[in-house]
Amino acid sequence: MNTILINAIRFVALPCLLAAGAAQAQSAGECPMLPSDSGLTWRQLDGPDFTFCKAIRISDESEQFAVMLSSQSSFDPQRRNRAEESSIDGHPIYWYRSEIASSPDVQVRETLVELADGRVAHISLRAADQTALNSALQEAESIRFRGPQLSSN
Repeated sequence: MNTILINAIRFVALPCLLAAGAAQAQSAGECPMLPSDSGLTWRQLDGPDFTFCKAIRISDESEQFAVMLSSQSSFDPQRRNRAEESSIDGHPIYWYRSEIASSPDVQVRETLVELADGRVAHISLRAADQTALNSALQEAESIRFRGPQLSSN
């Protein structure tokens, strides 16, 4: 009887622990929050004045998008490069087209979100085609920042 009870507790506790670990991984440190059903997790790198967050698909370890949180960004959005209009965490944004010289067929998008604490979030993504781009944009637009509300750029 005691062995059955212990096995039952293990059977119930393991999924709970795994779920808790997944939830924690999806909201790692300074990185924005990911939806719990996104299938993504963060890989975070902290520097002296920045936090770099890569959203990684759990199933195949592919990078979906990246967020750089810092006091300022080297990305300078140009109106002529505006592409999609959208919102992140309830605030309107524009995605801007960019390119990679060595990979001209890759679709690249970037945007900036100014955070209430004075930092900026530079969000970037790369996609092989329009379908992958649409998916990555949707995933990036689903993140939520912690703390006070944001202003947008």
